[in-house]
Amino acid sequence: MQLPPGPKTSTWLLNLQFAADPFGYMDAIGKRYGDIFTIMVGSTPVVIVSNPQGIKEIFTKKEIISPGELNRGLSVLDAHNGLLSIDGLRHKHRRKLLMPPLHGERMRVHGQQICALTEKVMNERAIGKPFLVFPTMQVIALQVILEVLFGLDNGERYKQIGQLIFSTLSFLRSRLTRIVFSFPYLQQDLGRWSPWGYYLRLRQEFDQLVYTEINERREQPERSRSDILSQLVFAQDETGESLTNRDVRDLLPSFIIAGRNTEASAIAWALYWIHKKPAVRDQLLQELDSLGECLDPISIVGLPYLSAVCNEVLRINPIQIQTLPRRAESPIELMGYELSPGTILRGGIYLTHQREDLYPNPKEFKPERFLERQFSPYEFLPFGGGARRCPGEAFGLFEMKLVLATILSRYQLALVDTKPERPMRLGLNYAPARGLKMVIVGQRQRPAKPQQFVVGSV
Repeated sequence: MQLPPGPKTSTWLLNLQFAADPFGYMDAIGKRYGDIFTIMVGSTPVVIVSNPQGIKEIFTKKEIISPGELNRGLSVLDAHNGLLSIDGLRHKHRRKLLMPPLHGERMRVHGQQICALTEKVMNERAIGKPFLVFPTMQVIALQVILEVLFGLDNGERYKQIGQLIFSTLSFLRSRLTRIVFSFPYLQQDLGRWSPWGYYLRLRQEFDQLVYTEINERREQPERSRSDILSQLVFAQDETGESLTNRDVRDLLPSFIIAGRNTEASAIAWALYWIHKKPAVRDQLLQELDSLGECLDPISIVGLPYLSAVCNEVLRINPIQIQTLPRRAESPIELMGYELSPGTILRGGIYLTHQREDLYPNPKEFKPERFLERQFSPYEFLPFGGGARRCPGEAFGLFEMKLVLATILSRYQLALVDTKPERPMRLGLNYAPARGLKMVIVGQRQRPAKPQQFVVGSV
């Protein structure tokens, strides 16, 4: 075996350095070791690759697999039956169930819900009074989960599930929680006030509420409902049988955990960069104004410059820094190195997005990159890749575009703090460390008639 070179620092010190400045640490290690390097996690070598051809081999070599066991603990609500933990044809089929078709009337209905929820939350922020963007986007994302995912519209269960999701995700963010989940001997139920005991009770409450909701859908079926929970309740598994209540329950956390923090982080970073770059903001507003007074969701998601802006946000501030882990099952050759069975391999998303040969001046926010050329899925991979690519990618981009379009079209915003925002690790995501403080300067008047727009006209 010949492993690629890598840092000799102990794992605990690497973790401290990474936690202090995740992107800065990856920049430094990538500059020193290049396209491929090894980090030892205990006695297990983890090889990280940021070369597009190397990433393609990781995703396509039959000797490299992506077993669900490597992902256990990443989404602690879904136990051993969620999408991250299952494998093979079962994983492939369930993944399709979590990719709701976004077309036609369903797309328009979900889009109108997202736009209305965004306006509702933003109208609660006072004009002239600074507010934190990231927590505000979390509120919007949570309400999208409740209405679009669960199909709930106010009422007691709406409040109960909303509060439970908020409490669970807040608990999972704490450093103490990460320590408890890293060491099995700390996972003891010592009552509600112990970390593990509190987690078990949150999970029990989640199960009770979700199973009650699922049973009610089965007892009073409304086939016309468009929410994702109802679709899952009446879906069939890979054998043609209806999903069990447990199957449905275990598929939901993939939306809940990723949906709230991932979307909130991506939209917050978008608002940051758009307002750091007035020329980008002006061109984006000109494109949005070209739609006229009525913002139709289907028209919004097709806007080319808005799409380019979202892609550039996800390039420079990816929602995850590496792909999910894969494992070599037999000896393999990768980029000139001979790797033994058991070696863990990960695609370096952040480092790939920072390659000078792909993205000249990679620290510069420049949406035009995505209008000038099309990048392969091994060059631009904000949602991961291969069999473990995030199934919520299409819906995530759909939501991101609509929330941004609604905010920018209807509100004049300004940054409060001129200091650069730094990323802070939040589970698998990297949110603005200070929450991004902005202020609503005033309402924005949209033109009654569509304005002509040409990409690159500003």
